[in-house]
Amino acid sequence: MRILVIGGTGFSGPHVIRRLGNLGHEIILFHRGQTQSDLPAGVKHILGDRRHLADFADELKRFAPQIVLDMIPRTEQDARGVMGIFKGIAQRVVALSSQDVYRAYGKLIRIEFGPVESVPLSEDAPLRRKLYPYRKLAQRPDDDLYHYEKILVERVFMGDPQLPGTLLRLPMVYGPRDPQRRLFEYLKRMDDGRPAILLGEGLSNWCWTRGYIENVAAAIALAVTDERAAGRIYNVGEMEALSTAEWVRKIGQVAGWNGKIVIVPKEHLPAHLTVDINTAQHLVTDTTRIRKELGYDEPVPRTEALRRTIAWERAHPPEETVLKPFDYATEDIALSRLEKHSDYR
Repeated sequence: MRILVIGGTGFSGPHVIRRLGNLGHEIILFHRGQTQSDLPAGVKHILGDRRHLADFADELKRFAPQIVLDMIPRTEQDARGVMGIFKGIAQRVVALSSQDVYRAYGKLIRIEFGPVESVPLSEDAPLRRKLYPYRKLAQRPDDDLYHYEKILVERVFMGDPQLPGTLLRLPMVYGPRDPQRRLFEYLKRMDDGRPAILLGEGLSNWCWTRGYIENVAAAIALAVTDERAAGRIYNVGEMEALSTAEWVRKIGQVAGWNGKIVIVPKEHLPAHLTVDINTAQHLVTDTTRIRKELGYDEPVPRTEALRRTIAWERAHPPEETVLKPFDYATEDIALSRLEKHSDYR
């Protein structure tokens, strides 16, 4: 099978491309060439910016991909550019979306209001009514965050029967090379010998669907290669969504940390440990559909996934540590105050 991958050199792309390459597929990769990745030797490369994808239309069409995998569609314009080039050429487009399309996410970040949404969220759960969730973070109108909207991306990719689409709504993804270093704030405290990790009451109980990078890549490759995925939307992620406290405990177990997790009432929580989300709204998705329809199952168990991630984090510490989130003196003061109460956990 001939597969075109748009943007495959970042966090998840190399895992997907290696998996597809090992299955014997012919792959051409369109990317900017700014990220070095360990990719199979047989992968062909076209260097360019996806914002100018139309400039490479003739070259891309000559490859005549059967499947187009868009790893980085962020805007409606991104999606329309792909559909405009490959309609009548490709058999299907597979695109990566996000859990942030759900109305529950809007309530989590407080851009929508009303009762919390029931979880787990199926693929048919209500979507956000308010578009452009990150516009307030954009520094200027030409910033990608200003136009970012996966809901509009999904509408375009699923809106033309002449070029069927498949959507994968991804969870919080962790693993080696994670640019957001999602384990770091906890692992650093553990490796620094902290006796306790403090969590606010709301955050400690808040649940979020996660997925290890190699497992997410396996789901993506499966959706690319299985024609039964045409016209379908799939949630991807671990079957069991852990609370933050459970997540930190799992990290501690694998990291060999013998400290404890302390649940702190809001009024005693140090300011640098507060989070600006509605923790009453869980972000948990139901991943039954991809498991039943495509036979998906995680190839890497969670304990091994954490072991690999922790090993990478320890071998690749950030070049600069922002000290503010690691204000141990303030945390010690809060901890000593809590120890005076009999309900200290």
